[in-house]
Amino acid sequence: MPADLDAQQQRFDTIVVGAGVAGLTAARLLSQVGRRVVVLEARDRVGGRVVTDRRFGLATDLGASWIHGITGSPVAAAAEAFGMRAVEFTVGGYQPDSRPIAYYAPDGRRLTDAAARRFADDIRVVDDTLADVIADSAPDASYRDVTEIALAAQRWDQERVERVREFLEHRSEEQYGAWIEDLAAHGLDDDVIDGDEVVFPDGYDHLPRRLAEGLDIRLTHVVSHVLWSTDGVVVTTDRGRFAAGDAVVTVPVGVLQSEHFTIEPPLPQPQAGALGRLRMNAFEKVFLRFPARFWDDGVYAIRQQGAGSRWWHSWYDLTPLHGTPTLLTFAAGPAAAGTRDWSEEQIVESVLAQLHRLYGDRVERPSHVHVTDWQDDPYSRGSYAYMTVGSTTRDHDDLASPVGGVLHLAGEATWTDDPATVPAALLSGHRAAENVLGRGIPIETTWSAAAGGAAA
Repeated sequence: MPADLDAQQQRFDTIVVGAGVAGLTAARLLSQVGRRVVVLEARDRVGGRVVTDRRFGLATDLGASWIHGITGSPVAAAAEAFGMRAVEFTVGGYQPDSRPIAYYAPDGRRLTDAAARRFADDIRVVDDTLADVIADSAPDASYRDVTEIALAAQRWDQERVERVREFLEHRSEEQYGAWIEDLAAHGLDDDVIDGDEVVFPDGYDHLPRRLAEGLDIRLTHVVSHVLWSTDGVVVTTDRGRFAAGDAVVTVPVGVLQSEHFTIEPPLPQPQAGALGRLRMNAFEKVFLRFPARFWDDGVYAIRQQGAGSRWWHSWYDLTPLHGTPTLLTFAAGPAAAGTRDWSEEQIVESVLAQLHRLYGDRVERPSHVHVTDWQDDPYSRGSYAYMTVGSTTRDHDDLASPVGGVLHLAGEATWTDDPATVPAALLSGHRAAENVLGRGIPIETTWSAAAGGAAA
């Protein structure tokens, strides 16, 4: 053990920092095999960036909402085992026509079906070119760099290029909450959906709540310092110190990079380099519930083109979830940064101005509004991580490499195949538990009804 242990410190086999899905998964698996595990959580609840608001009598997921592809998804399997009611709501990533989409031209008029198909076809052509361009890109290339090369290869007129260019900008923002010039060329390599997508009308937070059952979780314990050596770990919180043979740290990248969270000695390479090339994004949700529906029937999303789309370009119809007319839009990348200090009323006015361009006087004032504020949340400092210019996909896994045999980092940013998702968090927690034990554990035991006394 580190030299500064004292009798007042509470001792465990493993300390897990963070009660999000990654931390709960690791703690659950380790507890099942008999290890004494404590979970230290700064918030007054479990779930981390999986949180459901139930004001107004409706479940609104303020953080994670979708399972983006249920085929082979451990989260889909866990949700089914836990009896979570799911509704198919396939997004298909930020795609041009994965569901019925009402497109509006820069002049505010809706595109004909034929024009919308031509636009979607243009995006597919560029995407086909883009795959090879990204594969051959320089280490310091941005997503802007590679998309401009792919666009130039088409030899289209300026108007045609501009429409696809702004779509690619919006894809970068909506998928990773980053401006296209700040995202690495490989930053969207994981933008693949396998199977239907689902949402949870009763709330995604049932997942972490069920994972938490039977665990020793200390809420409102703000961790400030993690001291590690090859002999063990000491974790300092605002409510005392905890010691263990090893620790799993699952706080978001934004917290790992903050001055309020210290790891001592500092992370070595390659972990330090990988962490330095990742950033937390700027990505907020804006929910608007209306007295009556004014938008088109039979569409999943509304999208506009042109200058008006610079901030507010896509609205998603959430009415099927609860039967209440609801649109969801995102303040992503520059929009999130630009509106960060705005009041809720200012944001609503800005969004409604664009809806008025498309629907005129049919647009009513929303009856209820909810705008998230992940950028200013001290325990996340953003919504999720993205790859900055110069980063590589390997940075995710490098960040998770065990340190000194006693320190393990986990969370959505530490999983290469599908980062920025709840499945990535769960899978990373599973990997951390396996690394602690030095052996494999069937991932299905995470949601086993007999595990850790968590049957319900």
